[in-house]
Amino acid sequence: MGFGEWTRKNEGLWQFILFNLLSNISTATRFACTWVGTAVFACLTTEFHFLIFNYPSSGGGLGAFVTFLVAEVAAQVVNFFVQMRLVFRSDADFAQSGPKYAVLAVLIVVVNLVLPGYVQDFCVNSLGLSSGLAATVASVVNTLLAVVVSFPLLKFWIAPAAR
Repeated sequence: MGFGEWTRKNEGLWQFILFNLLSNISTATRFACTWVGTAVFACLTTEFHFLIFNYPSSGGGLGAFVTFLVAEVAAQVVNFFVQMRLVFRSDADFAQSGPKYAVLAVLIVVVNLVLPGYVQDFCVNSLGLSSGLAATVASVVNTLLAVVVSFPLLKFWIAPAAR
């Protein structure tokens, strides 16, 4: 059996593999935007606090927040098109799929900002892990949760395959 035949017979598995591999394109976008943004917005050191966001001036302040925001939006836009076109080969209407993806992206970003503190606290205080290992566990939990939630939502709700 050739590779093309295998990917056709195992379409869901192949999509899952592509989903994970091609997500690195958005990760690279996030890193690039963070590096550029850190240089461009370095002068905006005013302390910034809003809802769950806390950026003291010693941590970059408003500039760090703007950098985070620009990098995250750029990464999510790139990821949307990569997943829609390359992974799921979807022809879903942008007017319908775009807002759905935006909701998913905001949900994942908020969870990724809030959850690690709870996971780390549990790991250190309940499991007795070191803070370094607890941070790694929190990162793994965040990543797994994002994949488990976003893959099926993208596949079946946001970017269903072309008919």
